[in-house]
Amino acid sequence: MVPALPAAGAYAAESFPPGRPVLEGLLDLNGRIRREFRFRAGVTDISTPVAEVLRRREGVCQDFSQVMISGLRALGLPARYVSGYIRTRPPPGQPRRRGADQSHAWVGAWLGPEHGWVDLDPTNDVVVRDEHVVLGWGRDYGDISPVRGVMLGGGEHGLSIGVDLEPVGEEAGAAG
Repeated sequence: MVPALPAAGAYAAESFPPGRPVLEGLLDLNGRIRREFRFRAGVTDISTPVAEVLRRREGVCQDFSQVMISGLRALGLPARYVSGYIRTRPPPGQPRRRGADQSHAWVGAWLGPEHGWVDLDPTNDVVVRDEHVVLGWGRDYGDISPVRGVMLGGGEHGLSIGVDLEPVGEEAGAAG
């Protein structure tokens, strides 16, 4: 699902001019995707090719992550797809958004044995810290799909997911 596309490599290469440290390039690419791609649900699905997302410059977290991974791989940098959840924090004095948190995707990039993996969220232009909860990582969405199986029968179907992330000791609905 995430080939090392030359077009994605060319896009990513703009963030890695000669002499720039790899971490600086990663941070720049992470920010560029956030600024240059439009978050728009419903325009892609799990089978949308990276080349189409790169051309359209819109999609959702899995699309942005897969574009970044493709670009990094095309440059010879090891990258992995990370899936999990992200905790949202409401403005001060406002209740936590119930059911608003949902599955999320971001990128892991290998910085060698000295630094290990660094996780970056191109959807939000952040370095992953305590707001993200990892469920799994792999080459792409197909390795860590949250739903697998066979559906039998006709008719329409859909999937709706709602997740509430609360630190231990916080009461549901309390201000965050």
